[in-house]
Amino acid sequence: MMGFKNIITIAFTEGEKRHLTGPHFKLFIGFASILSLFQVWSVIWGKLDPIQLLATHLSLILLLTFTFYSFSKKNETSASPTVLDYICSFLAIGAGIYFNIHAERISERIPIVDPLSSMDILVGFLFVVLSIEAARRTIGMPIVIIVFIGIGYALWGHHLGGLIWHREFSFSEVVEDLTYSFNGLWGSPIAVAASFVYMFLLFGSFLQKAGAGEFFFQLSTALAGRSRGGAAKVAVLTSAFFGMISGSPTANVVTTGSFTIPVSKRSGYKPSFAAAVEAAASTGGSILPPIMGSSAFLMAAITQIPYISIVIAAIIPGILYYLSLLAMVHFEAVRLDLPKAKKEDIPKVSDVLKAGWYYFIPLVVLLVFLLNGYSASRTGFYGVLAIVIVSWFRKKTRMGIKQIFEAMVDGAKSSIPVTTACAAAGLVISGIMSTGLGGKLTSVVLGLTEGMLIPTLLLTMVICIILGIGMPVAAAYILTAMLAAPALMELGVSLMSAHLFIVYFSIFSAITPPVAVAAYAAAGIADSNPNQVGLEAVRLGIVGFIVPFMFVLEPALLLEGSPLEVIIAFFTAVVGVVSLSAGIIGRFQTKANVLDRILLIISGLLLIYPHILFSGIGIFIFAFVFILQKKRQIPFTPIQKGA
Repeated sequence: MMGFKNIITIAFTEGEKRHLTGPHFKLFIGFASILSLFQVWSVIWGKLDPIQLLATHLSLILLLTFTFYSFSKKNETSASPTVLDYICSFLAIGAGIYFNIHAERISERIPIVDPLSSMDILVGFLFVVLSIEAARRTIGMPIVIIVFIGIGYALWGHHLGGLIWHREFSFSEVVEDLTYSFNGLWGSPIAVAASFVYMFLLFGSFLQKAGAGEFFFQLSTALAGRSRGGAAKVAVLTSAFFGMISGSPTANVVTTGSFTIPVSKRSGYKPSFAAAVEAAASTGGSILPPIMGSSAFLMAAITQIPYISIVIAAIIPGILYYLSLLAMVHFEAVRLDLPKAKKEDIPKVSDVLKAGWYYFIPLVVLLVFLLNGYSASRTGFYGVLAIVIVSWFRKKTRMGIKQIFEAMVDGAKSSIPVTTACAAAGLVISGIMSTGLGGKLTSVVLGLTEGMLIPTLLLTMVICIILGIGMPVAAAYILTAMLAAPALMELGVSLMSAHLFIVYFSIFSAITPPVAVAAYAAAGIADSNPNQVGLEAVRLGIVGFIVPFMFVLEPALLLEGSPLEVIIAFFTAVVGVVSLSAGIIGRFQTKANVLDRILLIISGLLLIYPHILFSGIGIFIFAFVFILQKKRQIPFTPIQKGA
């Protein structure tokens, strides 16, 4: 008999991915393929009621979750689904069918006039329980605890006093808001997961299956391999390419880090530094246009800002982040005096482009359709079609029926944690919206910071990082946006700047200790200390923590302003990034002493903030250090007698 303590321990851990075989594997790939085909059909040809679309998507995701993820990592029967897993899967499909049958009634009913039946409440409650269990298996207990707090507050918050009191809600009212309104399970998070996000995850899996991964690695090697410290620069560029596609920092680390980290170590970098470079570069992929992570799609849905506008605004911050990583890697290589790779080991850029130039066509297709006003979902589908077509350019990469179905299954796998996180976030949002807590929390945030912008920004950053400890980027963004974005906008911050600020810190929580999931994954590959890798990754990714403050204070970094303002902001920020990177690493033209490093860091901070006075002072300090170090480089030649 399993003891009570063991049961509690198992229940409070997340599940583990199974290595399915035999009929279980066939069942999984069958339903995964059905899900992908359904998503494509719904985007291009389907005209379903929103409830039907979302209920079908969620029920299929729940089925895949209970099939693919075990109850716990300690579950002895994790190799194949258990009876409990199949019961949960059956109930999930049953709940989805019920909502499909009654979709019209649910959509048209008037809550007070048309009360829910006992069966409605039972099926709705069942969907909630299954969604919470799926979130626990795929993500872990932290997000589940937050869901319980949100639902518990809705049920019993009327017993509290003061600002957080709300009127009493019955159990049926809470279930109604969670599952029979567009605040809870069927809110914007799950709607985005079932449309934009799924199609772009499918796009990424098709691009990988078509062989783009090898091409981007070879291209990165050709571009950066000949320079000093080229191995780590290759890691930065490769992770940038992959990060745009995957949208998941941890998945990106596992995919690219398996070969970039060992190569960086062999080149002479410390294990912790090699792992930190990979973690920081993989995390930045979610902010790099033209394909950003799931949080950008969620931002588009919540703010109603066109996705292409978000992509355009994120161009300069994305460039600055990766420029800083490349600069730090370069200065570290110079500091360690690492040798350059042999020329014969590095492919030519022209040869690489000649062999795989067509992999850029799907990216161009995405940009063209987005710029022409097509929806992100339909654009993603056209991108997938473009991948299949270009894969036929070479026999080696040609995608047949088998490869297409494998890509659809991989896309479904990738969507599982995203959808479960969005479903859980929707449950929390329901508690915030129905009780009026959102508006109250805005008052609390402004009260804590006394209405001052910088403290409010700092508090928002802390909230993002704390939430990011226990949940994926998408969920951390949604919850922080509900809590803090209104407070920022009340202080005069634009809608774009406020939400993009939250997106950044939701993403960079992946490398922020004490629980830096991307850094932990990289540390495992590098056989290094996770906390040391996390701290190193934060140091390398410092620009990602600075730039959001800068574009809130000066929107020119988001391409908001006159052309002259944007050009000046970009070029001063580029010099600032180089200066900051040199100061942090401790190497510029020559070894930087303590004073040099302090001045370089100050200069970098002043230059990144695009204000004419600060930029002028920053340029002066940068020039001073440049001249100072230049003089140190000139060797002393004693005057010979008689000369």
